[in-house]
Amino acid sequence: MKYVRLGQTGLEVSRICLGMMSYGDPTVSKWTLPLDEARPIIKKALDLGINFFDTANVYSKGKSEEITGQLLGDYRDEVVIATKVFFPMRGFTEAPLPNQSGLSRYHIYRAIDDSLRRLNLKYVDLYQIHRLDPNVPLENILRTLNHLIDRGKVLHIGASSMFAWQFAKSLWIADKYGFEPFKTMQNHYNLLYREEEREMLPLCKNQGIGVIPWSPLARGFLTGKYSSKKPTDSARFQHDKYLKTRYFKTEDFKIVERVVTIAQEKDITPAQVALAWLLSKEVITAPIVGITKLSYVEEIIGALDVKLTTDEIKRLEEFYTPHSIIGHS
Repeated sequence: MKYVRLGQTGLEVSRICLGMMSYGDPTVSKWTLPLDEARPIIKKALDLGINFFDTANVYSKGKSEEITGQLLGDYRDEVVIATKVFFPMRGFTEAPLPNQSGLSRYHIYRAIDDSLRRLNLKYVDLYQIHRLDPNVPLENILRTLNHLIDRGKVLHIGASSMFAWQFAKSLWIADKYGFEPFKTMQNHYNLLYREEEREMLPLCKNQGIGVIPWSPLARGFLTGKYSSKKPTDSARFQHDKYLKTRYFKTEDFKIVERVVTIAQEKDITPAQVALAWLLSKEVITAPIVGITKLSYVEEIIGALDVKLTTDEIKRLEEFYTPHSIIGHS
């Protein structure tokens, strides 16, 4: 395993972060794995050196945090655990009840205590805002999150998908008031969606922000498992509306076909090519990868040893076209 500093936190994390969204309650998210099926995957990841794990309170309506706590509890001194707050616990798509979502002090205070209870932790290493709340001033959000640091419930804070000007404003406010700033950015970035290259990634590089992209394999699309020439019937395709709406465009298939071609040329897997491309970007700290099969653990870690040539990178990027913003809400 290879390790890298997580921005300016001082933490050393594995270059692959394991996304715990894949584990939860199959009756809530049919493509997720329950505790007993997640256990051997997490054990294998730990044995191979992964020490960075990311979840969120809303994943499987809290069940992902519970599984994370159960499977990592015995390794607390060896791992870095991150979770998130913003969405209502009723689910991503359900209308929230009053004060049960967003980034008000009222909601954040309750959310962190609930997350710590489910995780069975005294503190989390990285607490991230899952999205930006337009109804709460950034100064208030940062002040509240800093209170959590002062109270010993959170070591560091991070942000997720937003516009670069919003993230820059948050860094300016933190500097103005002497707050601990966001130390990480968890944004949507992969071969199929590269809009972050315009402003967010240069900003993060300039400010020393740890970048931990979500959906680095485009919800499995970049593994080559989907084809424009045959019907799709996977459980995730059937039950994950974001997979169907964010990808599966003509240009997406052209890119994944190029990924498959280069994988064949190098005698590796498409997932390893897609991750190697991401890891070739200097600004990237650790992509967050979801793993649902034991055999995938070694495959994903194997991407760390894949070196793409300049020509291969150019070929992978050849068919990209500008996209509308995806993932800010």
